Amino acid sequence: MELVIARNPDPDSTLPFLLRLPIGGGLVFRTKETWPRTSALYCHPVPTAEWPDQPEIVERVPLRACARRGAAIDVVADRGREQRSQVVFTMARGREMVFWQSPRTRKQARPDVRLPSARAAGIAELEILVDAHERYPFRFANQQVRTVRRGLSCGDYAWPSTGGSSPPSSASHLPTSCPA
Repeated sequence: MELVIARNPDPDSTLPFLLRLPIGGGLVFRTKETWPRTSALYCHPVPTAEWPDQPEIVERVPLRACARRGAAIDVVADRGREQRSQVVFTMARGREMVFWQSPRTRKQARPDVRLPSARAAGIAELEILVDAHERYPFRFANQQVRTVRRGLSCGDYAWPSTGGSSPPSSASHLPTSCPA
């Protein structure tokens, strides 16, 4: 499973790269850069038939995970730096838009997003899985939470799909499970 980035064969396009995601039958987007570093990249969805027969490959990125989660696709690359990103489907100015963003960009866009209280949801103890590779994980100090560290294939935090309590409805931004 790999993410493939190729040059856009259309010389008049302002989006010089084609991005192919290995999800479903494959998704193809036109985009401006090869990876979202400091800002979200606009992605223009195109039919898979627009992928050239003989593409000029710019980069092949092996993936550990590529999974759809609600209105987003989580992409986890198998490399040391810049391994996590997210393709987000949203509505802006009355039309559907797609953005490819890094975790840093997402944090800048929603800096005060907090986890809901377990006590408010009526849960005695909440179990949250924390990725073992997370260097400085959030401690949930003022919450009734028990954190368990283990390797996750997508995301930094997850909710156990078995053996744990079900998430409160206000925690819909957390993944309900993460493939091991």
